[in-house]
Amino acid sequence: MTLLLTGATVLDGLGNDPVDGGAVRIEDQRIVAVDDRAPTGEAEVVDLGGLTLLPGLIDAHVHLGHSSETRAVLNMELSVAERAADIFRTLRQTLDAGFTAVRDCGGIDHGILRTVGRGLVPGPRIWASASPLVQCGGHGHLGSPFQPPDATFHFRVRGLTAVGRISDGCDEVRKAARECFRQGASFLKMAVTGGVVSLADSLDDTQFTVEEIATAVAEAHARHTYVTVHAHNVAGIRNAVTAGVECVEHGTGIDEGTAAMMAARGVALVPTLAIAKVLEEDFDRHGLPEQIRHRVGDTMQGMTDGLLAARAAGVPIGSGSDLIGPNQNRRGLELALKAEVIGAREAIMSATSVNARIMRVADRIGSVETGKFADLIAVDFDPLEEPGLFDDPDRVVLVVKGGRIVKDTRK
Repeated sequence: MTLLLTGATVLDGLGNDPVDGGAVRIEDQRIVAVDDRAPTGEAEVVDLGGLTLLPGLIDAHVHLGHSSETRAVLNMELSVAERAADIFRTLRQTLDAGFTAVRDCGGIDHGILRTVGRGLVPGPRIWASASPLVQCGGHGHLGSPFQPPDATFHFRVRGLTAVGRISDGCDEVRKAARECFRQGASFLKMAVTGGVVSLADSLDDTQFTVEEIATAVAEAHARHTYVTVHAHNVAGIRNAVTAGVECVEHGTGIDEGTAAMMAARGVALVPTLAIAKVLEEDFDRHGLPEQIRHRVGDTMQGMTDGLLAARAAGVPIGSGSDLIGPNQNRRGLELALKAEVIGAREAIMSATSVNARIMRVADRIGSVETGKFADLIAVDFDPLEEPGLFDDPDRVVLVVKGGRIVKDTRK
């Protein structure tokens, strides 16, 4: 089927000025012409007059497998069926909000990728890390300290969810990395500092040695891919950059020197402002332990400062929401918050073309260009003037994934 999207103001995701009255022709899942002036022919014409057309948005830090209330999962109060239903709901919400691609940084197993890929449930394109690599007692080591250190694996459901892979020493890191690839990982994720949602560490802690991180990097390179790291302090970030990682998540407290180090080695940054804001607004809804409440406020300013330092040094700035729990319908909040810091144009680029480059898929998605997959959205507002409206999924009135309309609420 041929689709012809006409009449919209087009933002290409590359930072160029908007083009009024654009026409985008789609054939066989891909964009075959932009600003198409050819006769309509037998194409299905979709009139987008008064709307803005953009590339499908990309969330480069999601946790689809953590779509249920955290406390209920840790207490084993939910059935596998309920956890699966929560994941499927989150997949649909993500697509409806205009996110046609995501990078899952820990929480799903290969079965979810297959389920969405086969079209059995609606959802975005997914690149996943499977089990994040965590050290014993570090960020991502779930469960009570009164349980044995390997007991967290009862939270895993093969084919559905994944949990932190506890790895101490280079040999265990190597084996865990290989297991992640067996689970269908397309990249590796490691926690190299303490975290906000952690039970046995603080944000100032460093985790894994440089040698352990370098072992994961070597395994990733053997698979022609990369390592990204959860990091909330400068010491942990420097360890990871020294070891050869290619991306940093969160980036709390990045200073001028660390930013220069990242830029020199081509390391990208994916700030996650949305989760800090959501937890700050409604901590109780997430079912998280009370003792971590005080950490939430500290990270928002720290990530903002780190973002600005990294941007000034020329570090590529991506976009991730990091939402967890059963209410992940505010992915667009990340763009709204980032726009307040770096402006709407760069915020949109961060969630489209820059994220695509970070994820090594810029040849397929991330911009409105000939040859790319026809992953496109239309919104009923001016994103450059009112980026805060990305926080409202209802303002995304058309979603096209692979040339097929998967949401259409135009009036």
